[in-house]
Amino acid sequence: MNKIFLSLAFMMGLVVLASNYLVQFPIKYYGLEDILTYGAFSYPIAFLITDLANRSFGKIVARKIVYIGFTIGILFTLIFATNYSDLISVRIAIGSGTAFIIAQLLDVQIFDQLRMKKWFVAPLTSSLIGSTVDTFLFFSISFYGTVIPWVTLSLGDLAVKIFVALVMLIPFRLLLGTLKSA
Repeated sequence: MNKIFLSLAFMMGLVVLASNYLVQFPIKYYGLEDILTYGAFSYPIAFLITDLANRSFGKIVARKIVYIGFTIGILFTLIFATNYSDLISVRIAIGSGTAFIIAQLLDVQIFDQLRMKKWFVAPLTSSLIGSTVDTFLFFSISFYGTVIPWVTLSLGDLAVKIFVALVMLIPFRLLLGTLKSA
C-alpha cells in the first residue's frame, strides 16, 4: 500500500499544479472565454483520487493523501506556476490552496458518511458538493475585485466539473478493484 499511497499523493499534487496553471487560460473558442478555463477539466481528477483512496483504504488514509497532495501541489505551484510579480498569480496560489484543502476534506467526510450506499452515491455526491465549494471559494479568492469575469467563469467551471464528476464514475468503478487487490 505504501507505493500506491505515495503514487496517489504525488498524482494529487500534479493535478493541483496542472489545474493552477491551466486556470489562467480561458478557452478562446466558441465564445467561451468569459465562462470557462482549461483548469475545469483537470481539477475533478483530484476528487477521483480522494474517492478511490477513501473507498479502498478509508478516510484516514484519504485525508493523509489530501494533506500530502496539498503540500506537493502548493509547493509545485509556488515553484512552477506562480509569477510573484503578478498579484493574480499569487491570489491563484492562495485561492487554490484554501479551496483545495476545504473541498477535499469535505469530500472525504461526505464520502465516508455515504460509503454504505450504492457504489456511485458516495463518489458522485461528495464530488458534486466538494466541486461546488471548491469552485466558489477558488474563484472568489483568486479573482474578486479584478476585471476577470469570475462569476461567469466559476459557473462555467462548475458546469464542466459536474460533467466530469459524472464521467469520473467510469474510472472510479474500473480502478476500484485494482486498488483493493493491490
